[in-house]
This record gives sequence, C-alpha cells and structure tokens, in this order.
Amino acid sequence: MALAQTRELMGRLLAADSLAPDAIEIITIKTSGDMILNVPLSEAGGKGLFTKELDLALLQGDIDAAVHSAKDLPTFLPEAIKIAGYLPREDVRDAWISPHASHPLGLAPGSVVGTASLRRGAMIKRLRPDLKISLLRGNVETRLGKVAKGEAAATLLAIAGLKRLGLEARATAILDIKDFVPAAGQGAIAITIRRDDEGVRALLAPVLDAQTGVALAAERSFLRVLDGSCKTPIGAHARVEAGHVSLHAIVLKPDGSQFFETASSGPEVEAAKLGEMAGKDLAAQIPSGFFDLPTHSVP
Repeated sequence: MALAQTRELMGRLLAADSLAPDAIEIITIKTSGDMILNVPLSEAGGKGLFTKELDLALLQGDIDAAVHSAKDLPTFLPEAIKIAGYLPREDVRDAWISPHASHPLGLAPGSVVGTASLRRGAMIKRLRPDLKISLLRGNVETRLGKVAKGEAAATLLAIAGLKRLGLEARATAILDIKDFVPAAGQGAIAITIRRDDEGVRALLAPVLDAQTGVALAAERSFLRVLDGSCKTPIGAHARVEAGHVSLHAIVLKPDGSQFFETASSGPEVEAAKLGEMAGKDLAAQIPSGFFDLPTHSVP
C-alpha cells in the first residue's frame, strides 16, 4: 500500500513539474507497524508505529518527504516535522468483504469479523452485538487471504486502499457512511516534510489538494481535542462544498454498546476551529470510564 501511494505521488509530481523519471528516488522504509502483527496497535504503541522510522529518516536528511495514509498519522507530530499537504482524496468509505453475506446484517449469528481497527469493531458491534471481533493484522492481501481461508467470516477495509491496489472488485459491498463513519483522514494521502524545508514544499505544491486540506484540518483538529488514537473508537468525516465544511463525528464504547455523535458546519476558513468545537462538544458529553471495556465484552 505504501509503495502504491508513493508511486501515485511520484506520478503526479512527474506530470505536474515536467521532471525526468530519475529526478525522484523512492526509498522503502520498513516501519514497526508493518512488523508487529500479533497484537493490536493500541497495545503495541499506536499510530506512531507507522511513522517513527520515517520521521527519523526525515530529521536525519535521508529523505526529503514521507508518504503516509493520513488516517495513520499521529495526532501530534514532532516539532520539526509538518504535513505539507494531501493528494486529492479518494472514496472515504469502508468496504465489507465476506463470502457469506452481502452486509453485516446478513451474517450468521455469532460469526467472527476480523479487523485490527477498534473503530470498525465497535461499529460492527453497534450494528450487530452478537458478532465476535477478532484481531486481523497484515497487509491487504494477507487480510483478504485470511477471510478466503475461513479464519474470519468477514473483514472491513478502506475502499480507497483496495482501489489503489487494483483490488476494488474484492469488495462485497461498500458500507453507508452514516452507519460506518470513516476514520479521520481515511482515503487521503498525506506528505510530511521538514518544517523549514520550503524548497520541497514548493516542489509538492502543484499536486496538493486544497479541499482535502480543509477537510483534514477539521478532522485532525477534532482528534486533537479528544487525543484520538488507536486506543479510541472514533470516526470523523468532513465534506467541503461551496466554501463550507460539514463535519460528522462519532465516539463509541469499544463494545459498541453506547456512542455519542455530533454534526456541525461552517465556512471552510474556520475548518480547524469547527473541528475543535466539535471535539469539545463530544468531550463534554462523554462520561468518565466510557472507553473502559467490560470483562465480558469484545475479545
């Protein structure tokens, strides 16, 4: 996935800046998040597992820009690193993959749904409390293979990732965004650079998408208030139309038994403020101990 996203950036840069193909070098860096597959990210160290090696390479000058799935970027970045911007956003929705049912509602009682996402697990349990959630880590092909072999009756993946890998046909269905609010940043490719590197920022500028930047400003601002991480089932989706941004966000108990939602809109120039206000609105509603998991709940 990381290579597919990096090649997308490279292709856009070559087209926009009329560069020679050898003007850009792709360096592959294995991250801790890629290597730790036997425990949930929430227990292993969170989103930073996908970024710390890339951050170090940036700070050491080994690379000039790093490409990330925006949803995997930590809420807070190192002081010397900033997000230069985002490529045009893909479809933000979750895809349902199952040989047994065309929708979670059609799955047999007590079936196992595999996912590494607390958000997806909580939303499945919200819809179908009887279903069991099991950890399913690995790259996209690995997860699809495990479902095909019957290790889980179903899984959920970002349709954007399937599209970028040419695997869109493997999706059984694309889920309604109202029932399955996407992760903040889902579908967007983020590029990080050294904060003081204006030369690289200028090189990237022609391929960065302003509307995606506005939407992500609202979503990430929302997360900052709640300190959203892999330990918190949170969904946040902002849409930008005609100079206005609309944000829908949800926070769930890990077992899906309770949730709080908020929706707001305003001018796009106030996107970050909108996200902050939405975060404060939900934070005021969430009771103490809300994210604690009862002992009889999701394994």
